Amino acid sequence: MFDTNHLHPMIVHFPIALLLVGFLFEVLSLFIKKEVFSTAAFYLLILGTLGVIGAYISGDIAGDGISESGMLKNALDSHEDAAFIALCIAVSASIIKTGYVLLKKNYLALKWLSFVLFLCGAIAVCRTGYYGGQLVYKYAAGVQLNIGLNPQDAPLYDNSEKENH
Repeated sequence: MFDTNHLHPMIVHFPIALLLVGFLFEVLSLFIKKEVFSTAAFYLLILGTLGVIGAYISGDIAGDGISESGMLKNALDSHEDAAFIALCIAVSASIIKTGYVLLKKNYLALKWLSFVLFLCGAIAVCRTGYYGGQLVYKYAAGVQLNIGLNPQDAPLYDNSEKENH
């Protein structure tokens, strides 16, 4: 049966990549005056924001399966707080940028506000990813270990070499 806890690690990389590449296109659009960069940045921001929403929801579901205590609780709380901040910033950036695009007027204040929010969103998503990495690699959150498994019984153990010698 499919475990919904696996959705979070499958989803989280998309908003990171989409928002970082989208912000790169946003920066390029400031220096290279081609509409394609601005358009790509806009769509990547929207897709990245949808990814943040999906990652946030799936993370909330995955977090329900982790027993929280001590240092793990602190790390999980930091990750959850960072994820909520990233979500708020990404949604705000998308709303402001959508307003700027739909108005089709060169409102400098909206343009720079969306730029700053886009930057903050990209940073916030990276920060959230860092805390998520800490959860997995430092605290082994969500990692299922088969303690007591005999190495010869492991599927990656090649027993044929020892038998031939």
